[in-house]
Amino acid sequence: MGGNYTQPKFILLGITDTPWAQGPLFVLFLLIYIVTLAGNMGLVVLVWVAPSLHTPMYFFLAHFSLADICYSTVISPKMLTDLLFGDKTISWAGCVAQFHLFALFVTAECHLLAAMAYDRHMAICHPLRYVLLVSPRACRRLVTCSYLVASLSALLYTGCTFGGSFCGPRRVDHFFCDAGPLLRLACSDTRGRELAIFGLAAANGLGTGAAIVLSYGRVLRAVLGTRSAPSRARAFRTCASHLASMSVFYGSLFFMYLQPASWHGGRDKVASVFYTVVSPLLNPFIYSLRNTEVRAALGKCRRRMLNLCRHQRGAARGIGESWNGLGWKGP
Repeated sequence: MGGNYTQPKFILLGITDTPWAQGPLFVLFLLIYIVTLAGNMGLVVLVWVAPSLHTPMYFFLAHFSLADICYSTVISPKMLTDLLFGDKTISWAGCVAQFHLFALFVTAECHLLAAMAYDRHMAICHPLRYVLLVSPRACRRLVTCSYLVASLSALLYTGCTFGGSFCGPRRVDHFFCDAGPLLRLACSDTRGRELAIFGLAAANGLGTGAAIVLSYGRVLRAVLGTRSAPSRARAFRTCASHLASMSVFYGSLFFMYLQPASWHGGRDKVASVFYTVVSPLLNPFIYSLRNTEVRAALGKCRRRMLNLCRHQRGAARGIGESWNGLGWKGP
């Protein structure tokens, strides 16, 4: 009997069960995923190759974009294959892996956003001590702590979600394996596990959210007291782009995970689309198109690539002329 045992499978009901809508949704989400990968990967590469962006703020931003790439990739490919082929089953191990990685990278993003807010607070409110307090070593420690806390939290989230047995046909009313829809399939009482997940989500979400609000509150107070209009405008632009991204991300997360289980309904999928699909798409545009430093670095890289191409064409032309001068006419 033991040799015939197979792990149970789950069925992801997806975003919609309307057949005619699945084709257009596949095209839409495929384009969004491609743009998300290109935008975030381009931002990571730009921060890596541009010396002018080798600062703490862009160090955190590169890791933030990397987390966007990772958790978007955890969700989107499976969602796209479900829409295209209609095979909405996922193995037990695949469901556990998807949920665990999703929880890890989303939690890491919360702490990376708090680190970015701390960086802006120190840069604007304590500029004379900024280089000392936000050193490269301190930045590496903040990022390492963000991923360590996220890893521990993801283990606890996963243990609470998959710690019991599941009953029924295991039809998950969602487009990915998430805690709420999975716990509704559990055979035993889940109130204790739901409370643990709620407490952990509140600690991560409200804790980092409070740090962000306090940091930007002090930044706003410092900016309003600045006499220089250009400095004030630059600080407002930077902080406004950060707060716009955080509002979309935290708003949808709070709606999903900081409300009673009885309040969840059909709007959950819409909220989930915002933090799994829309937020990773918007982040590189919010942080780059509104940022003069990123645009300047992108312009320098573009000119460097054009000059390199011209130099290579000139070198190839010179080699061809040299061969012609020696009388070689080719095959």
